Amino acid sequence: MALKQVNLVVRGRVQGVFFRASTQREARRLGLTGWVKNRQDGAVEVCVEGEEEELKELVAWAHHGPTAARVERVDVRWRGYAGEFPDFRIEG
Repeated sequence: MALKQVNLVVRGRVQGVFFRASTQREARRLGLTGWVKNRQDGAVEVCVEGEEEELKELVAWAHHGPTAARVERVDVRWRGYAGEFPDFRIEG
């Protein structure tokens, strides 16, 4: 089992469609920690840590998001695990 961190920038119609709350629910269901926030450019950014397999599930989910979302693109950047998050939070 490998612990990792992944940073996502999700673009499309992703603000005002419960994307952050849905991301939090998915991350907590998968036992992941980190944060999600709206960006000024209309995207949603996610920084999340945990087991690689669960992270892959969240990345796959982010490509469609909640029902009302229309995801156009997801930029994915894998990083080393830092262990810096106690839980999963919605920021900003």
